Amino acid sequence: MLTELAELEGVWGPLRLFRYISFRGLGGAATALFIGMWLAPFLINRLRRIKARQVLRREDEVGALADLHESKEGTPTMGGLIVFISLTASTLLWAQWNVFVLTGLFVFAGLTLIGFMDDYRKISASSSRGLPGRYKLLGQALLTVVALAILLWHPDSSAFVRQLWLPFYKEPIVAALPLPFLFLFLFLVLAGSSNAINLTDGVDGLAIGCTVTVAMAYGLMAYAAGNAIYAEYLLLPFMPGTGELTVLCAVLCGACLAFLWHNAHPAAVFMGDTGSLALGGLIGIIAFMILQPVTLVLIGGIFVLEAISVILQVGSFKLTGKRIFRMAPLHHHFELKGWAETQVVIRFWILSLVFAVIGLATLKLR
Repeated sequence: MLTELAELEGVWGPLRLFRYISFRGLGGAATALFIGMWLAPFLINRLRRIKARQVLRREDEVGALADLHESKEGTPTMGGLIVFISLTASTLLWAQWNVFVLTGLFVFAGLTLIGFMDDYRKISASSSRGLPGRYKLLGQALLTVVALAILLWHPDSSAFVRQLWLPFYKEPIVAALPLPFLFLFLFLVLAGSSNAINLTDGVDGLAIGCTVTVAMAYGLMAYAAGNAIYAEYLLLPFMPGTGELTVLCAVLCGACLAFLWHNAHPAAVFMGDTGSLALGGLIGIIAFMILQPVTLVLIGGIFVLEAISVILQVGSFKLTGKRIFRMAPLHHHFELKGWAETQVVIRFWILSLVFAVIGLATLKLR
């Protein structure tokens, strides 16, 4: 929306700054941070009044972890609405409304709705069990179909969206994925990333802090993909318009920081599935649109480790009756080993930053 101001640079020269993605990214991040900081106290108080409280798992479900998290009882949830409102408003204000930005916002909004329904069911039933998994997967599948249809239909994205790129390679591995495989691939990216961040959201500030480093990395990747000079230098496919995803990633960082201010230990609010599912899906669709979905395994290394720990734990217990970790996801294992919650969070943030740097290095190592 604000990009239209650049047309008035003849009236006032500095308005030409609105042409630049870097300027609009910084402006969008600052706006999202301001909106989130302003909105959060009001929304948190509102959630407290309507008793939208996090329902924690009982001691018979999680054992000693229930004692460690006892102080969290009664903390309001659905805080993902803070991120949703601040991100959506700021993105619509600062980014150009092209197919990439609008598809990202569509997926983000759809997963926010699914997460909201899940949280609402938990609160209304006073249970830690929310929306059945099959309904979540169905919703994710429908979002995949619509998002893929938009990207295949629009001329700005249809030319390259079917390509499959891998890290360290200079050319696409597959020039045009068959539609069934393309749908399955995007579904795995969206469902995998959204559920992985959902699993990571177990202690104060962990998931949201790691999301910031991932968003920063993908913001730089999107900028390179949308810039002909950088794309040629880094041997990336040049995709006009994807640079606007840099603005979206910057806005995501600002919105996450605003939420982190209130989610830092001891958390005043949890984001719930309203936030975690949506954040994961947004990261996933951005990675897909800039042809870097496989790199998400590196950049989102913390989320991958969390998801793998659950898979290994469940598989080991079903096959051998023994557990590999004291508890899964992985952050709970370290909590039960005696790490303080803040130690877990900060150490995982450090690892997340390392993984992001490793992922960015793949752009040059080709």
